[in-house]
Amino acid sequence: MTKSEVGARTVLPDAEQQAVNFKRVREAHQSEVAEDYVELIADLINTTGEARAVDIARRLGVAHATAVKTVARLQREGLVSSQPYRSVFLTEKGQELAARSKRRHETVVNFLRAIGISDKTAQRDAEGIEHHVSDETLAAFERVIRAKQR
Repeated sequence: MTKSEVGARTVLPDAEQQAVNFKRVREAHQSEVAEDYVELIADLINTTGEARAVDIARRLGVAHATAVKTVARLQREGLVSSQPYRSVFLTEKGQELAARSKRRHETVVNFLRAIGISDKTAQRDAEGIEHHVSDETLAAFERVIRAKQR
């Protein structure tokens, strides 16, 4: 580090606000998996008529055992229902979360496209962004999308 780099001080945000920001990120991380699973389950049901653990695992790039374990957790959380060796179904609560997640995903993808990001990159980047943006930011994304469509 140079002397000027050492002398330059970073101004930290207010401690309470910083703690709130980090807590929000931790909460988003905790809900990411559930959102990804229910969104995928809804897509599988809508396109193939069923959501099997093997298909969930393959599409999420996880081991079958991981998918089964996560589906069991989602079942305990009241988001899905399933029986051994049967398809996975969304509960009403799961359907609501899936629809909300899908809308967020589509908004982020459309925003990224609107600012010139390729479709492939927009789809990939949206998978992380969608879980972390606030409703305020999503509303701003939607305003940009509408402005670009005019």
